[in-house]
Amino acid sequence: MFYKILDEMFSDIKEYKDIKKGKGIRGKLITIINPSAQKLAAIVEAIHLASLLHDDVIDNANIRRGAISINAKYGEHIAVMLGDIIYSKAFFELTKFPSEIASLISNAVYLLSKGELEDVKLSKSINLDKQKYMKMIYKKTASLIEAACGASAISRDFPAENFKTYGKNIGLAFQIVDDLLDIIQDEKTLGKPSMHDFYEGKVTLPYIYLFQRTKENEKNELKKLYKKKLGKNDKEFILKLMQKYNVIEDTFNEAKELIKQAKEAIKDFEIKELEEIADKIVKRTF
Repeated sequence: MFYKILDEMFSDIKEYKDIKKGKGIRGKLITIINPSAQKLAAIVEAIHLASLLHDDVIDNANIRRGAISINAKYGEHIAVMLGDIIYSKAFFELTKFPSEIASLISNAVYLLSKGELEDVKLSKSINLDKQKYMKMIYKKTASLIEAACGASAISRDFPAENFKTYGKNIGLAFQIVDDLLDIIQDEKTLGKPSMHDFYEGKVTLPYIYLFQRTKENEKNELKKLYKKKLGKNDKEFILKLMQKYNVIEDTFNEAKELIKQAKEAIKDFEIKELEEIADKIVKRTF
């Protein structure tokens, strides 16, 4: 239902029709918490789509969800402007909601944008500060999910903090698992080369742990591979090191702990679908 509303919001824009949509997890979370919040779900999904359009321009991405990206098909100028149009329309529709909901969502977009900027800055050199990484992924990924769950809870007179905690934690866990899959999953499933994050300069949680645990000579070898196009032997070297130092297992366990805390925050509401979504985050292959 919310995707229909979303499509109607941009039915007069030809290029919009070529945007490959995902699973709509933010919209689904909103409508699970409050089935009548379909318009709010459409607005949040619009915001997410706009951020991805800008993301692809920043990353020079040619593929989005297995299809050619908007920037690759129409050029960067069109992609940026389309993202701006979608953002603007989403905020216009958001003004029709109660101020508590509008301010929660709009602040999340501010945080999301800051997170994008921090991600770009952190990619300039090898970042080994876990706190900087966690703050960045909170802003870039978790903040909008947190706000979506909190806003939907407000619209149903549920305590917002419980659902914000749920949203924040599953958002953090999602990004951690996503970063881990970039390393351990095959190229066919990913739709891009594995370990692409390291090539782009992104030192995600598994790499942070790896640099912290390796010996000096191993660290030096890893530094040589940073931002380099990795061959098969390079990838095998990194993967073996991660297995040697239990990086993959420990990273995965951190995501599982976040999911446990997320489910604990909403247990009194007995919303089975939310628990199932949380569990799927740490069970997905991509």
